[in-house]
Amino acid sequence: MMPLTDLPPTPLVTPFGGTAVTNPNTNLSANLASTPIPQPTLPTYAGVPTPDPPHTAVNGEAQPFITHYVNSGETLGYIAQLYGSSIAELQEANQMGDSDLLAIGQELLVPSQSALVGPDFKIIPDSELVYGPAAADFDVHEFASRYQGYLLAYQEEVEGQLLDGPEVVSLVAHRYSVNPRLLLALLEYRAGWVTRPAVADASFALGYFKPNRAELYWQLAWAADNLNWGYYGRAEGGITSTLLGDGSRVAFAPTINDGTAGVQAMLGAGDNMTYDAWLQDVGANGLFATYSRMFGNPFAYTVDPLIPQGLQQPSLRLPWDSAETWYFTGGPHGGWDSGSAWAALDFVPAGDQLGCVLSDDWVTAVADGIVTRSDFGAVVVDMDGDGYAGTGWAILYMHIETRDRIAVGTLVQTGDRIGHPSCEGGFSNGTHVHVARLYNGRWISADGTIPFDLGGWVSQGLGREYDGQLVRGGVIKEACECREEINAIPGN
Repeated sequence: MMPLTDLPPTPLVTPFGGTAVTNPNTNLSANLASTPIPQPTLPTYAGVPTPDPPHTAVNGEAQPFITHYVNSGETLGYIAQLYGSSIAELQEANQMGDSDLLAIGQELLVPSQSALVGPDFKIIPDSELVYGPAAADFDVHEFASRYQGYLLAYQEEVEGQLLDGPEVVSLVAHRYSVNPRLLLALLEYRAGWVTRPAVADASFALGYFKPNRAELYWQLAWAADNLNWGYYGRAEGGITSTLLGDGSRVAFAPTINDGTAGVQAMLGAGDNMTYDAWLQDVGANGLFATYSRMFGNPFAYTVDPLIPQGLQQPSLRLPWDSAETWYFTGGPHGGWDSGSAWAALDFVPAGDQLGCVLSDDWVTAVADGIVTRSDFGAVVVDMDGDGYAGTGWAILYMHIETRDRIAVGTLVQTGDRIGHPSCEGGFSNGTHVHVARLYNGRWISADGTIPFDLGGWVSQGLGREYDGQLVRGGVIKEACECREEINAIPGN
């Protein structure tokens, strides 16, 4: 699954239930005002968010640039993501053209942290960003049905299947493991889709203006990836700031939580987003107000901690028959898209064929559990057996062919057949299986503090997406888009 590398454009600014800033690109007229929401009983919250230990404080006197030395395989896009910068910023700082190539050892100036600091207002807890325990009983279709808004009537074809609006929201939420409540709040805040019976222009609902990305699926996918980028980048990637569309770099306030950083990053994305407009979005009267009116105070849903101290991975085996040898083709990379934690590893079966070819080989279960999802190339197995993948450990098997794919509700034991590797689901240019772990809905990095361990083969990252090693004892196998001894993994 290849990452999306597009720079996100300006989101719209249409606060729910307040003084709206009309978006000229959607031409929402006064007679399309949001329908008053019939309020169910919402969770109450009388406390204040748990204080976060301060992250690295911002030094407004810091030097404007730091130096990065280019390593093998690095691109401008990768370096920009590493430092929370942008390709345009790197090109400007180093007087580079679009066609300039990088050389190993080349010195690059990278813009350092800005003196602009974002607000310390907390928008959501971490547990409201992920599709985790707090969303266990939430039904997107039931919620949308209360208001009979445009979302309910909307239809779109996604990867050959016709989906209604709530189904599109659910698909994106599952794929990115982002809380569907948050996606609905964003869709209402930006475009009024949840409560308005009609909209003047359904294109580019969230303000992502790239050609061929006008439909709801791509709008929500862009938003979810940016939410994940801010959340996991702050939590694990060392990102301390976000870039606004007008070129302003804003440092995250040291005391906000990572979930809030994710929302701040997403709301700041866009070609024309200004610092003043962004401050409105991330303040108490911005998205937070819309969320609170729709669902109650987001901190009433807090599950803390998402990752218990001392958590260890349960025993997992390799995802193929013990008599077979498969090949390790992708080191740690995004669980879904490049914004999420680098939770996934890729493998291909033996053979000489390349590209997207039919395979009769079987992907097998790495652990016991129950199948909670089997569609769009994905199989998700809930390991704690409660039937909800957002609690405890879960395993994603991606690019599983429709033919012979295991059904939802099936109880599986370690080694049972899941399905055939393929190119189905998302984007893939070659038949393979993409395997990732989640805990409480949070992607678990393959090379993080709880490394991916498959039958004693332990994942180690090499600092670049898709690059990495599997190590067992003194044996080291390195990810390679090949079928060679260097990446051959015998079954266990």
